[in-house]
Amino acid sequence: QVQLVESGGGLVQAGGSLRLSCAASGRTFTDYAMGWFRQAPGKEREFVVAISRGGIVTEYADSVRGRFTVSRDDAENTMYLQMNSLKPEDTAVYYCAADVSMSRVVSPHRVDYWGKGTMVTVSS
Repeated sequence: QVQLVESGGGLVQAGGSLRLSCAASGRTFTDYAMGWFRQAPGKEREFVVAISRGGIVTEYADSVRGRFTVSRDDAENTMYLQMNSLKPEDTAVYYCAADVSMSRVVSPHRVDYWGKGTMVTVSS
């Protein structure tokens, strides 16, 4: 089992920034590709960004590319999401995800492990 705990959410004005963290435990962090998803009220969970084992490959949703940056610190078993130029439409619960397969960590229906989420609210 992999345990994932998100932190760093909060309320920010449009144009502002937040940095989310996802702390992993329970298994070898370097064995897993990691991802971020989000779910806005009344909407389905959607892919935001993924990072491969070793951080070599990243994939971004079109809606966040150029504004969000994902990174991982394997020594600290932690993944980060730097969110800049935030928009009201970025408001959602943000979930951390882990899977041994990069191809699965980009799909909300195939990921093995999830965190409980952290709320991000962007005011206009």
